[in-house]
Amino acid sequence: MNALTQPKLTLEAYLAWENEQPEKHEFHQGEVFAMVGARRAHGCVVANIARHLGNQLAGTPCRAFHEGMKLQIGEDTVLYPDVFVTCDKADLATDMIFRAPTLVVEVLSPSTQAYDRSHKFALYRRIPALQEYILVDPETRRVEAFRRGADDRWVLDDMSESETLEAASVGCRVALVDVFDGIDAPAESQPPA
Repeated sequence: MNALTQPKLTLEAYLAWENEQPEKHEFHQGEVFAMVGARRAHGCVVANIARHLGNQLAGTPCRAFHEGMKLQIGEDTVLYPDVFVTCDKADLATDMIFRAPTLVVEVLSPSTQAYDRSHKFALYRRIPALQEYILVDPETRRVEAFRRGADDRWVLDDMSESETLEAASVGCRVALVDVFDGIDAPAESQPPA
């Protein structure tokens, strides 16, 4: 992501400006960052995860949202997670700005992987309600969950060799075959022609 050349904005000014834009932009400490368009594999994985989580959460007080929804962190940051689940009553009543997700899922791409693993994860950890952060890599088929422990430390659960993505914070499981449905297997694992 690249910072747009403009003076620093307040959160209120950013929100007013962002709501008029045809493209999405994230906001951090007064700076605005244009979102890069996603590839087909990214879109497939996001849709698969959101659909399966949404179906499993039907009838519960939690809901899954994806891509175009704004998540505010403190007074200085607004991000667009790929998928998130909230069980918060205020979030479930909002039209535009969410603040208390239980689970955030980011689908990695070569251009965003380092950011999603480091700076973005650090921003998400500022959300008191967040219990789980899951990273999904469509290219390598790696799935990693970071879960907040009772001591407020984050513990890694690498599910890459498992058959399921487990979103323990919301009691959901999605078969990895369903997570990656519609995208080609990595070249090294495809059978010879």
